[in-house]
Amino acid sequence: MPRNAVAQHSTYFKSHTIVDSRVKSALRAASLHLLASSAIATGIAFLVFWLWFPFPYRELVGGRSLFLLIIGVDVICGPALTAIVFNPRKPRRELIQDLSLVMILQLAALIYGLFTLSQARPVYTVFETDRFRVITAADISPEKLQPRQGGLQVLPWMGPRIIGTRTPQGGQEFLESLDLSLAGIDPSMRPDWWQPYEMSKAAVLERAKNVELLRNKHPTQHQLIDQAIRDSGLSEQYLAWLPLTSFRSLEWVAFIDSRTAEIKSFAPVDGF
Repeated sequence: MPRNAVAQHSTYFKSHTIVDSRVKSALRAASLHLLASSAIATGIAFLVFWLWFPFPYRELVGGRSLFLLIIGVDVICGPALTAIVFNPRKPRRELIQDLSLVMILQLAALIYGLFTLSQARPVYTVFETDRFRVITAADISPEKLQPRQGGLQVLPWMGPRIIGTRTPQGGQEFLESLDLSLAGIDPSMRPDWWQPYEMSKAAVLERAKNVELLRNKHPTQHQLIDQAIRDSGLSEQYLAWLPLTSFRSLEWVAFIDSRTAEIKSFAPVDGF
């Protein structure tokens, strides 16, 4: 074999060896990054699904899809960028700078995603006239809150609470309330209308409907209704229901104890 051919052959294998080594190192680094990102995502999933979006709120306000989008992008993009920039032949300082930049970008994306999730989290399930309405942090104008008063004026971080709304105090307030509702600001979105759920229980029991009525309205969904009854831990004779709505869905109901007005379970059934 000619000498130049041998040299070319040797150079070819050497270059391929370098490429293979670089690819293996990059994949190893990306795998470690993926493992770390997955561990962080698991911790965030606990925060999101156990505290901020317990059932059925992740369905009612879209917490699950938002979480999967944010975490999916973060978990995939971080390791992918690591695989692209990682090269063991780079100077150590340059490699550290590149990997630090990847981590900063991933951390910034994660913080923004968590902020978005925190704004989408349900804070109150509010009884309003003839239904329960799920209110998220984003539904409330911060300037309407008075955190110094404490109580209901401080939006909860440990899962949604159940509260009620008061009735209008006079004809003028009723007309103003009507105008606000037409503008998309319902009583459940007005902190100055909120009141402890205990003060609304009598109205809840007055408005609550018999389970048999729900069965008659939805003859093909008895299985969902029966499951919600089992989840409540009560006999059907001690249950009633009201529609449960959010900005995203009108097709849920809340089952309540017909003696105490406490919410016991939920079902994905249209209550209207």
